[in-house]
Amino acid sequence: MNKPTVVIMVVVLLSGLAGGYGFSSLQQRQEVQSTVVAPAQKKPAFYRNPMNPAITSPVPAKDEMGMDYIPVYADGEGDRSQVAGTVAIDPVTVQNIGVRTVRVTEQVLAKTLRTVGRITYDEERVARLHPKVEGWVEKMFVDKTGEHVKSGDMLLAVYSPQLVSSAEEYVLALNSYDTLKNNPFPDIREGAKRLMQSARQRLELLDLPVHQLRDIERTRKVARALHIHTPVDGTIMNIGVREGSRITPDTELYMVADLSRIWVLVDIYEDDIPWVRVGDMAEMNVAAVAGRSYRGRVNYIYPYLDARTRTVKVRLEFDNADLALKPDMFANITLYADHKEHAVVVPAEAIVRTGTGSQVFLVRAPGKFEPREVTTGIASGGMVQILSGLEPGDEVVASSQFLIDSESKLKEATAKMLEPVAPAPDAGMDMGDVQLDDPGHSGMSMEMPAGQAQAPALKQHSMDSDMNMDGMQMGGGK
Repeated sequence: MNKPTVVIMVVVLLSGLAGGYGFSSLQQRQEVQSTVVAPAQKKPAFYRNPMNPAITSPVPAKDEMGMDYIPVYADGEGDRSQVAGTVAIDPVTVQNIGVRTVRVTEQVLAKTLRTVGRITYDEERVARLHPKVEGWVEKMFVDKTGEHVKSGDMLLAVYSPQLVSSAEEYVLALNSYDTLKNNPFPDIREGAKRLMQSARQRLELLDLPVHQLRDIERTRKVARALHIHTPVDGTIMNIGVREGSRITPDTELYMVADLSRIWVLVDIYEDDIPWVRVGDMAEMNVAAVAGRSYRGRVNYIYPYLDARTRTVKVRLEFDNADLALKPDMFANITLYADHKEHAVVVPAEAIVRTGTGSQVFLVRAPGKFEPREVTTGIASGGMVQILSGLEPGDEVVASSQFLIDSESKLKEATAKMLEPVAPAPDAGMDMGDVQLDDPGHSGMSMEMPAGQAQAPALKQHSMDSDMNMDGMQMGGGK
């Protein structure tokens, strides 16, 4: 084999190798390009009229002017069933705008009413002492307002002629019974006994103390003064007499109040009354006892309204064992009305007020937030009750939700614009429906395609009419 032949064979072999390598590289590039481009080539969801977005078509089409419909693609996530307004935010943006989420919880909740109350006596623990006989004050053992007394303590001594007379009758009855109690005739014995019992009962009804009755029975002597004792533990709130004063049954000798429990009267506006119930919890703070809170309950709602203030009085009851609370003090009252044991609640800042209702943003996935309409109930302590729309354990946005709300509203509006509308069955022009006023066009009419705005069509009709009128004028001028 000669040398030129060998050279030719080498050249042909190198050419073949180069061609094969180039064909293989081209095929690999085409495969890579098809792999990268294919996922990006999405199928349009529908096609929209370029001049009127309300007109759509499921297949490619042209409008009256010959312009191609614009393809509209589905959302990048491909989930057309998701709630309109759902927002997807990347984690970096979520962190930058300070999105904070909280769990929906179940807890005790009550409506909070704040008002001012006035401390007063517990009327069931107040004793007003009046004598049952006429007489004069002989001696006062408690003569200062504000003194604390215990049940049975002696307050004063009163001289009463009526009481002395009754006591002397009791002494006579005792002596008569001692004489006749061994009489052989039963009627006489029973008569003496009944007389003694009647005289003793009269003295008891006139409030003669038991110790004085026993003194009379032991000594058979009548004491000059009647001793009056306090029937309850408490504080002397008022003294109505002094030594030497003449008294009658109308005279109030003492007013004794047990202040270990007190009442607080508050005024509640009539629109808040439906929330208040007997037994509702209340918290009280008094300026005179700084740093201390008292807990009590509603024990009565008065059955009438003050026409001048449009309020209803509500009575609260509090313990006052240390007597730190004084009558006529003012107090700041917080009423926890309409007590709910198992309330589904979220923080108040998680609620977005829309003007017609309330909504929250529910976390559907990391960085994905769905607007959710909720029905709210009572609010207390920064928490709002959710009556419907959420369940315990749901996660909602508690901060920066107004930024998310703006994006949600924008996406919702865009989604509504992109909703496909079925094309009109008859999109052609029909000149037999709308009559024109121009005599030169009598009998002509125009029918607009379904879903297309009427105003542009009428404007076009007016332009056509003007052009025809111009043509008639030009024709007449010829």
